[in-house]
Amino acid sequence: MSVDLVRAHFNVSRETSERLDIFAATLKKWNPKINLVSKGSLTCLWERHILDSIQVFHAVETPPSWLDLGSGGGLPGLIVAILAAELSPKTLITLIESDQRKCAFLRNVARECEISVLVKSERIETADPENAHVISARALADLDTLLSFSKRHLQQGGVSVFPKGESWKKEVDNARERWRFECEEITSLTEPEAVILKIKGVERV
Repeated sequence: MSVDLVRAHFNVSRETSERLDIFAATLKKWNPKINLVSKGSLTCLWERHILDSIQVFHAVETPPSWLDLGSGGGLPGLIVAILAAELSPKTLITLIESDQRKCAFLRNVARECEISVLVKSERIETADPENAHVISARALADLDTLLSFSKRHLQQGGVSVFPKGESWKKEVDNARERWRFECEEITSLTEPEAVILKIKGVERV
């Protein structure tokens, strides 16, 4: 699979396609050294990781600011930044990642792709509040923990978008024991049992 898979679902330009190819090639090059994604998932990098991240970008209206938490291998943060470079160039993209080596990867891809992102090597729970319009995170933590991060870094009226696997209903039920929130479930294109949770109005119970 390649960028053709993305073109089958989304209308992307040649420039964006080239940037996605650069991202994929760089991730494969760096992965043996710093384990950005599991080795087994590299064979389905486009359908499991890249397409999944593109869905996150398209789940919301393009905002003035977007914060990606625990960015790691750039999923979805770098993919969001690659798409925003063409579709929403005024959007400020910030990536928070505590691992210095992964921050080096994120900055390297941004430089190679000639896209604008701010990479912060900090811990999410102690970083200064970002007051972001949109927050994303993928494979980072359970929903209860993600909502505490949202409460810290999301501005009033903002939205969080979190891809979740087949156990998402259990996570939502558990989170509702401690939080009040509005939740929209968007079915994943890559896994029928998975969703993207689009969450607003987070408040502690």
